[in-house]
Formats: sequence, structure tokens, C-alpha cells
Amino acid sequence: MLTTIISATNRPNSSTYKLAQYYQKKLKEKGLEAGILPLTQLPANIIESDLYGKRSAEFKPIQDIVTQTEKFLFIIPEYNGSFPGVLKVFMDACSFPESFYEKKAALTGLSSGKYGNIRGIDHFTGVCHYMHLQVMPLKIHIGSINKEFDPDNNLFQNDTLKFTEEQMDKFILF
Repeated sequence: MLTTIISATNRPNSSTYKLAQYYQKKLKEKGLEAGILPLTQLPANIIESDLYGKRSAEFKPIQDIVTQTEKFLFIIPEYNGSFPGVLKVFMDACSFPESFYEKKAALTGLSSGKYGNIRGIDHFTGVCHYMHLQVMPLKIHIGSINKEFDPDNNLFQNDTLKFTEEQMDKFILF
């Protein structure tokens, strides 16, 4: 069963990608191999090249990963009180229904503010439900992300460690 972590922003050198790498490392320690699909890899012209039934050579390998994935872990930063528009474009570009229909997902929100993208995770949950993507009930919200990483890009705050560990353990069993 293929598991994919979606780093849900196209911002280079993002905290989102660092958090995706952290989850990947910790899941591997727990026995679950997961790949990372950063949205920085999307074609620059995706709006023209891969919507409304079109498929570009650049997006095909991404679509292949999504189609083969059974479980997704979305790491979603807060953008203007919600999730990034590039995440919605990505979801819209993927083939329906085989990309997400009746598959499973866990959601983790993060922000530089104190609420950890609570609204954005709720908004994205609605998109997931519409697409018949089964969302794991435990959703994590990590606020003040710039204060969460140690110099080696590991999480170290006790509460964050507790909740992310619980989420990962449940995700493995989900």
C-alpha cells in the first residue's frame, strides 16, 4: 500500500516541507515507508496544462503517484485563513475519481500564527468529503511553527510531540 505525504504549498524552502520530512522520518521509524510529494513539483503552467481533462507530460508522473497512493497525509499551511490555492488546483488537476475516491487521509495544519490553520483544515475537510476521501478524525494543528523546530529540523515541544506521535500511530492503523 503506497503512502504519500503531500507538502501542500509551492513555496520554496517552506516549514511545510520541513514538517513533511519530519513526518516521513518518524513514520519510517515506526515501520511505514512514505514518499513526499511537494507541490513545488507541479508544472508552472498547471492551470493551462492540466485542468478540464488535459494532461501534460510534466504532470503525468505526479498523477501516477496519486493514483497508486492509498493513504495520504496532507501537511497544510495557513494561507489567508484557509488552505493554499495551489492545493485546490492540485486536487482539481488530478483525475477523478481514481485519485482520491474511497482512499484515506490524515490532515495536519500549521501556521506562523497561534491557531495552526484550524479553519483551513476544516475547509479542506469539506473538499475531501466531497471527493469521497475518508479523513481520519484526529487532525493536528501546529501554531507558531517557527518555534517548533530544533536546529536539526526535529519537533521538540512536548505537546506537539505528544499529539503528532498520537496522530502518526493512528494513521498507521487507519
